[in-house]
Amino acid sequence: MNSVLILLDSLNDWKPYCETSSVLTVSDYLKQQSLGRESRLVINLSGDYAYNSEGYYCSLLAQARGHKILPGVETINKLEAGAGVRMDRTLQRLCYQWIQKNRPEGETWYLHIYFGRCREKGLEKIARFLFEHYPCPLLRVGFNTRSRNQIESVQFLGLSQLNDEEQDFFADSLDYFNKKVWRTPRSPKSFRYSLAILHDPLETFPPSNKKALNKFLEMAKKMNINAELITEEDSARLMEFDSLFIRCTTALNHVTFHLSQKASLSDMVVIDDPLSIIRCTNKVYLSELLEREKIPAPASRLIFRSNRNSFESIGEQLGAPFVVKIPDGSFSHGMKKVTCEEELQEVLSVLFEKSAILLAQEYTPTEFDWRIGILNGEALFACKYYMAKGHWQIYNHADPGKNRSGLVDTIPIYQVPQHVLKTALKAASLIGKGLYGVDLKVINDKAVVIEINDNPSIDHGIEDAILGDELYYRILNYFVRTMEIKYR
Repeated sequence: MNSVLILLDSLNDWKPYCETSSVLTVSDYLKQQSLGRESRLVINLSGDYAYNSEGYYCSLLAQARGHKILPGVETINKLEAGAGVRMDRTLQRLCYQWIQKNRPEGETWYLHIYFGRCREKGLEKIARFLFEHYPCPLLRVGFNTRSRNQIESVQFLGLSQLNDEEQDFFADSLDYFNKKVWRTPRSPKSFRYSLAILHDPLETFPPSNKKALNKFLEMAKKMNINAELITEEDSARLMEFDSLFIRCTTALNHVTFHLSQKASLSDMVVIDDPLSIIRCTNKVYLSELLEREKIPAPASRLIFRSNRNSFESIGEQLGAPFVVKIPDGSFSHGMKKVTCEEELQEVLSVLFEKSAILLAQEYTPTEFDWRIGILNGEALFACKYYMAKGHWQIYNHADPGKNRSGLVDTIPIYQVPQHVLKTALKAASLIGKGLYGVDLKVINDKAVVIEINDNPSIDHGIEDAILGDELYYRILNYFVRTMEIKYR
């Protein structure tokens, strides 16, 4: 298993198994960036996959480093969100017959799955089916013994929870899995022709203002698209539509991701798709991705809660002052400029409450940031976002009652410097083919990527200042063309 890395919370967790050089602690994996230089299969056996834990970041950064990871962040979020799965009638009947024959005690019986295998004879197809939907090394699946619709829960199973016999079977399954890879099946297609636009009427900084949302509805009607604004309260209606357009700020531990994932699994056309949300909403992931692909970005460094961190050591690498960010902040939230040791410790004490890992980045002041809107690999709009008056960020949250933002100039695409446009397109290509907003600064005549947004602002009077209604048409036409290809 030379190409395999097995990640553990502690090396002591591997004592029941044969000695191997393939094991590594989750902390060491996070800190050893050199591991990104070669292709590996990474099996994450951390006992904690909770959002922003070190186990979670192992799966996140493995994807950024180009490693094959089990479980991936999508799987982790599916299980944490309780995303359900239904067996077909054949598997339901198979499970029911097994339960009737073996008569397990209690109303709920648990099946342990090891890399898609199980110890129970006759349930192998069910174990593989569940592994295909939740690719995870160890799963604990609860079945209702008195119902034909048996699956009640799907949860992570920790390595420490295995007894001696289960440890033997786990070791055998790990060896077997290393020799075979299964593909995840495609979800069944839906054929209704309508668009749900998810928004939050109470959001302070929504990606689209009310006039823009109305423009989407007006243009959709002209294009014979049945578009409707929905909110979180309408989540149960999602399957009524065949496409989803998310127009509220996305986050992984949030309804936006859950609905995006649900829509994607149902074969709906989605912006923002789950993978784009995963890749864009975390600055730690983006930092490593841009570094790996050699795309210019501010110098950065990961800060770990388990380490001693000093202003001097960080400043030596990044210069002073520097900026400290939480991984999933948006609209300038969770981002602090640090000028001294006292400020650093104060900032860390606050931000480490939100995440086990923070990102320190060099301070690169400019008069404005470029925002290049990109759809399906093509530039859609371009804006200059100026810093808030007297402030170093676009948004100034110093006074909660007076959130202020800088001015915005919308620029024709042909007037955007070519090196800015080229860098933006290359950066967006690493994420996918959806709708993105790439933020860049020009420093010493060099375009530097600050971040990539999976749900860029589309505000009436700003981003549409050049194209007007054509902007809304192009976005909606993306849904139309994608659905025509998908459903023909």
